[in-house]
Amino acid sequence: MSEYIVELEGVGKSFAGIRALDDVSLNLKSGEVLALLGENGAGKSTLMKILGGIYTRDSGTIRVFGEEIDEMTPKRAKELGIAVIHQELNMCTHLTVAENIFLGREILRSGMLDDREMNIRAAEVLSRLNIDIAPDTVVGSLPISKQQMVEIAKALSTNARILVMDEPTSALTSKEINDLFHIIRSLRDQGCGIIYISHRLEELQHIVDRVTILRDGKYIATTRFCDTTMAEIISNMVGREIKEKFPRVETPLGRTILRVKGLNAGRQVRNVSFELREGEIVGVAGLMGAGRTEMTRALFGADPKDGGEILLDERPLRIEKPMDAIEAGIVLVPEDRKKDGLCTKLSIRENVALPNLDILKGALSTVNSRGEREMVERTVKNLSIRLSNAEQNADSLSGGNQQKLVVGKWL
Repeated sequence: MSEYIVELEGVGKSFAGIRALDDVSLNLKSGEVLALLGENGAGKSTLMKILGGIYTRDSGTIRVFGEEIDEMTPKRAKELGIAVIHQELNMCTHLTVAENIFLGREILRSGMLDDREMNIRAAEVLSRLNIDIAPDTVVGSLPISKQQMVEIAKALSTNARILVMDEPTSALTSKEINDLFHIIRSLRDQGCGIIYISHRLEELQHIVDRVTILRDGKYIATTRFCDTTMAEIISNMVGREIKEKFPRVETPLGRTILRVKGLNAGRQVRNVSFELREGEIVGVAGLMGAGRTEMTRALFGADPKDGGEILLDERPLRIEKPMDAIEAGIVLVPEDRKKDGLCTKLSIRENVALPNLDILKGALSTVNSRGEREMVERTVKNLSIRLSNAEQNADSLSGGNQQKLVVGKWL
């Protein structure tokens, strides 16, 4: 019998003529954490969606616990003990935490939902993860980081033997990440096989046993983590030697273009002041709940301000709504791209065009189609967004390419 609990061999997948995966192989052992690495668009999430039954493969074989699976579906994956925590959260925001955790496998009593028992069991799962959330809390009222922890709790509540984590720490605090690593190590010790996808390479040393690397939809290498170096991992990911991961670029600072004085907004933003100069990046740090997101939303006019002054080029600026900020050249890349950054059911073309309609306005107030096409092509090229065509929906892009689109539409 094979030593591997998961074997993917020669897997291929195309979307609208674009080859997303080309002859990719991967294997996973019981009681190990395998890091699946690659740049944005390398095919990591697509491969895991095939394993989880979300996508069907065009070619290749899948074996789980030695059994070859002809047709993998979400139901079949669940029966096999596979749980996938997707990069894009899969929560019903109008339901409670407990209702989300037991969605599709509700606990019944006399034919009715047993809310009390579901709350008790959900609390047990949350306690294992050191998550301080009441099980009867409505998920939509939680910040993204807490929703992500609920997603993890939901996967672990099924007693999965194969766990896929796609960027699980992307919105977590340092404490929450440490708590998650403790759970991962505990699950590994219990014999669970874990596939871990992350762009935060510094995390790997804490939990990873082996690494598999993809590049442009192709398999590149698999090695034990202890037998490789970070430089080799990065080189395999990008296809060239990287001398400095983040080379420092010296940029002369210009005049002050933005001054914020005594900004107040709600309960969390009180008396905030700072300056921003040309050519400068100002970092905003703080623990979860410190008011970082609330401050940026207030500056953008997405949330009301209670007081304070904003000066742009030394002139007072009145921002009461997002359009005021946009007209002044201030834009926001939000925390939650699906909720606030993109119209996911609109096309890539429409998402790029929406904040630029005044620029693209042609005769009779219609959209200048040629200008729109050129703007989209320029955005896609400059940010290296991987897509089949500009008419596909934004939600069909990988998470990394969606984020590029959120940034690119403002540029």
